[in-house]
Amino acid sequence: MAIQLVLQIILGLLLIRQASAQSSSVAKPRCQDKCGNLTISYPFGIGTNCSADSRMEHMEKVPAVLDWKIDGECSGNTSSLCGKNSFCTTNKTSTYQISCYCDEGYAGNPYLPDGCQDIDECTEPNICGQQQKCINIPGRYICSANPKNVLILFAIATCGGLGVLLVLAATWWFYKVMKRRKLRRIKEKNFGRNGGLLLRQQVSSSEGNVDTTKLFTSKELEMATDHYSKDRILGQGGQGTVYKGMLTDGKIVAVKKSKIEDESKQEQFINEVVLLSKINHRNIVKLHGCCLETDIPLLVYELVPNGTLFEYIHDRIEDFPLTWDIRVRVAIEIAGALFYLHSAASLPIYHRDIKSSNILLDEKYREKIADFGTSKSIAIDQTHLTTRVQGTFGYLDPEYFQSSQFTYKSDVYSFGVVLIELLTGLKPILAPRAHDEGRSLATHFLMTMKENRLFDILDPRIAKEGKREEITTFANIAYRCLNLNGRKRPTMKQVATELEAMNLSNRLHNAEEYYEEIDYPVNQLNGLWDLTSTSLTSSTSNSVKVDIEPLIRKY
Repeated sequence: MAIQLVLQIILGLLLIRQASAQSSSVAKPRCQDKCGNLTISYPFGIGTNCSADSRMEHMEKVPAVLDWKIDGECSGNTSSLCGKNSFCTTNKTSTYQISCYCDEGYAGNPYLPDGCQDIDECTEPNICGQQQKCINIPGRYICSANPKNVLILFAIATCGGLGVLLVLAATWWFYKVMKRRKLRRIKEKNFGRNGGLLLRQQVSSSEGNVDTTKLFTSKELEMATDHYSKDRILGQGGQGTVYKGMLTDGKIVAVKKSKIEDESKQEQFINEVVLLSKINHRNIVKLHGCCLETDIPLLVYELVPNGTLFEYIHDRIEDFPLTWDIRVRVAIEIAGALFYLHSAASLPIYHRDIKSSNILLDEKYREKIADFGTSKSIAIDQTHLTTRVQGTFGYLDPEYFQSSQFTYKSDVYSFGVVLIELLTGLKPILAPRAHDEGRSLATHFLMTMKENRLFDILDPRIAKEGKREEITTFANIAYRCLNLNGRKRPTMKQVATELEAMNLSNRLHNAEEYYEEIDYPVNQLNGLWDLTSTSLTSSTSNSVKVDIEPLIRKY
């Protein structure tokens, strides 16, 4: 049937071509060329012998294509004359006529209400290819991934992601390992540069308890000092900066960051570690440990929170006024600590920088000697050290300054300056004075003593509170300590003994005055004098014992 229809169409076209060649008329002569408003052109025709092919006279149906338009105008791209899923266009070339067309993805008669129907594009083979699935949507279609392909892609992505993670993890691990090795090498280098090997030599050759000193890590001390915050600075000096810190166990400590500008100062740092590790005295700061892993070596001390003796003498801190009795106690305890260093330690130790700013006060206002960076330990049979001159002007022994030979008597001289600070309240270096007097407090004091003008330079509080005999004894001890000839100075043992004896004599004198003021019966009075005599004998025995045994207090 289809073949026959095609043949008829071809035949019709040939007849049209033939007829057009024969005649240019619309229809054959004497043939009807109208059927209503429809024009029938040759080779078609109505009636016998009116068509180009006689076979068309007996055909019941003839294929035809009608091209027609409707008079009117579109409103936008729609019109009431067009059905759903369609649009209209207006032809304005001659007369206003509209044509309706189905939207893209639809097919059918656009003039009918539901004439335009969705085209199912997914019926066309391979429209989305082999790897995707076609999904029809009204007016269009989409191509989605095949579930099998999604699983394959997911597996590939997962494996790739795991591979990337493994590579990243391996890279991170390698970085950490290399960083750890680098830090270890830096710490080992710092340990050697900061005198770790020297410390080991000192430990192996020392009879003290240096091996019990804790070695802190750099991380521990960074956390303790809040990364060495400026707010944690307690003080700065020639030997370094001191920070307040709190260890993980809650202990409050002082962390000293030493100044080592060249390798020659490493010996001073290690020297301080070794010396303090040997010392166990309540009036000397206790060393908890050190850290050699950092660029600058660190020492960890017990915290002595109440400032320095220098501040209390010269700044007049009212929280703890230095009465005469307190100043005597300070002198006695510092003298005892220096006697311990010179005579009672396992090896004699010369401090070499005794001054009021190196004497700290703890929470109970007990004195503690600090800053052993320039200290030296010597053999028992050694009498002096020949070193580069170090110390603080005003406290420096003139004999040591001239000869560079430091003896234990040089510490005695420096202690004498501290004694006259306690007496006068003046600083070791004075402001320029009239009459060409010396600027050194020690020189000024010696001149005053020779002129018998001691009470002219006393601290007003001392002149008011102290007894004349005690002040004179105290000043004479200081005067002997400041003798320019070191051999004529007393030892710290003698100084400590004389100060103790002066203080004891004062207490006994006060007790006698107290007893004299009370009216006792004779029998009770005899008993009290026996008690006093016993106390005196006991105290005198203790005083003599100081001459024989070291002045060490055990707690």
